[in-house]
Amino acid sequence: MSKALDQLCVNTIRMLAVDCVQQAKSGHPGTPMGAADMAFILWNRFLKHNPANPRWEDRDRFVLSPGHACALLYSLLHLYGYDLALDDLKRFRQWESKCPGHPEYGETPGVEVTTGPLGQGFATAVGMAMAEAHVAAIFNRPGHEIVDHSTYGICGDGDLMEGISAEAASLAGFLGLGKLIFFYDDNRISIEGGTRDTAFSEQVEERFNAYGWHVQVVPNGHDFFSLEYALHRAQTESGRPSLIICRTHIGYGSPEQDSAKVHGEPFKDEHYKATRRHYGFPEDQPFYIPDEALAHFREAVERGKTAESAWWVKFERYAHEYPELAERFRLVMSGALPEQWDGEVPLFTPEKDGQMATRDCSGKVLNALANQLKGYLVGGSADLAPSTKTYMTGHGDVRFHEFAGDNIHFGVREHAMGAATNGLALHGGIIPYCATFLQFFNYMAPTVRLAALMKQRAIFVYTHDSIGLGEDGPTHQPIEHLAWLRSMPNVVSIRPADGNETAWAWRVAIQRTDGPTVLCFSRQKLPTLDQTKHASAEGVTKGAYVLSDCDGTPDIILIANGGELLFALGAQDRLKGDGIKARVVSFPSWELFEQQPQEYKEAVLPPSVTRRLGIEAAGPLGWDRYLGPVSGRNFIGLWGFGASAPYEVLAQKFGFTVENVVAKAKALVRG
Repeated sequence: MSKALDQLCVNTIRMLAVDCVQQAKSGHPGTPMGAADMAFILWNRFLKHNPANPRWEDRDRFVLSPGHACALLYSLLHLYGYDLALDDLKRFRQWESKCPGHPEYGETPGVEVTTGPLGQGFATAVGMAMAEAHVAAIFNRPGHEIVDHSTYGICGDGDLMEGISAEAASLAGFLGLGKLIFFYDDNRISIEGGTRDTAFSEQVEERFNAYGWHVQVVPNGHDFFSLEYALHRAQTESGRPSLIICRTHIGYGSPEQDSAKVHGEPFKDEHYKATRRHYGFPEDQPFYIPDEALAHFREAVERGKTAESAWWVKFERYAHEYPELAERFRLVMSGALPEQWDGEVPLFTPEKDGQMATRDCSGKVLNALANQLKGYLVGGSADLAPSTKTYMTGHGDVRFHEFAGDNIHFGVREHAMGAATNGLALHGGIIPYCATFLQFFNYMAPTVRLAALMKQRAIFVYTHDSIGLGEDGPTHQPIEHLAWLRSMPNVVSIRPADGNETAWAWRVAIQRTDGPTVLCFSRQKLPTLDQTKHASAEGVTKGAYVLSDCDGTPDIILIANGGELLFALGAQDRLKGDGIKARVVSFPSWELFEQQPQEYKEAVLPPSVTRRLGIEAAGPLGWDRYLGPVSGRNFIGLWGFGASAPYEVLAQKFGFTVENVVAKAKALVRG
């Protein structure tokens, strides 16, 4: 291939990205112009992909972490023959466009992950590389490497300034993820100006060397030979992740090169025309693609088909040699579950289990599920497994260059843990979970939100779910987090009250494929509800259910979840003695309840019964949906932060007692 054709192809990428921004009158032209060289060399010489099948199991993954530069990615996808028409690019950032303002997983063929919040793409790519290594360790056999691909990406100054990238890079280096290769687009410009004059002068090379990465510096990030040579070296470095630092120029070739202005604004008309003249493109033909360049780009279509066909031949040989493994590989990569996957989940009884924290119940359920989903259910905690009870006994650990284990030690890295969990889910072949205390959802909110945006089957386990954790005090006692989680579209949060509700909560989480599930568990011990006296805990799957009813129409409905449910049950008996008929509704998941038919919802919470008392060790936000205007009369909860004291003292002081529930209920019924 001639250098002239190389250059024409790169310039085509540049100008197509600029045209997207110019047409939309919105976007970021600078980074696509500066990063086009590295993207072209990667996609043209190294990336294993099939434009005709963007979901091919053994494709390389490509992550554009600075999502604001998405015009670059859309240009690549169109030019290389993905199902993204030129008309789609012309509608960049418009209503119902396949080219939204930042890359969105599921909206555009070939986009592997939603990026935009800086650092998230980088950290998610770490999870993808972890997934590749794990699935390869589970399924590959000597001479039959059916899982053998790399995770590539581009990151920028903003990505590396965000703290999540530090956590993720540290984890990747610790594990030795040799198939993770990132370009760092070192253009030294951010929105406020030159990074070295404003906020970012660190030695990135030394930083990543300290993380245990293989680091190369390309002084001229627009030099094809240097880029290709660096990528070859990165590929041969199998023991460490690789960072290729490329000194580039934002807005390369334009009158606004190396300025902050070119970062996030379309060109003025005269600068736009000058840029087109500089690259030899006609001034009056936006979205112009030279025929010889397009022909060369589209050669990737046949290359991709050939590569996938060769993989299928390899897979058929594998299937002949290892038929059971091949069938399981097909199963897990499709996201389906094996038969009897929940066959070992325990049934909890008062006689056998007595009082147990739901975190302990969760640990028992998790280990039962792990036995049926070995190699498929993978996860860990932010250095909290003994507290969150999320270690799968006998399933091995993921360690440096050892990836067959199912337990991941994420370290105290909640930010990166959440993003890596998303990457595990996006890769496929894994049902991932991660765990920490509910209070530290604060640190993970962006990653949970992205899991929701991408509708990924990621399971976020949060323990120490209320003031019930006791003495650690308000720094560790979540009071606003349930409302926050309930406000996120596509998230299902479940806060069970005992072991059997916990078992059904885990079943819901494992089966959900259209968004993340958040499981909230207690630290304090709770009584096991008698399934012979109360309604089946399977009601958890509907979000809310009548746990214990009264005769006839209730005078009041007591609505609670988690550890507070026991106060509602205790109050029901006392109210009955005073001639007040109370219905107790277990309400572990608002989101699941809202998905039910209206007929079911009204059967659980009849509109005619307006006297209702909510009980939850959290803030009142959102409860008006079920209680009407919320006040201290119809809601027992937290109106401020918690406190440091033994749980029993806190429960008494904050009104979580049977006596207080009885008093509030009587006041409501008697007006």
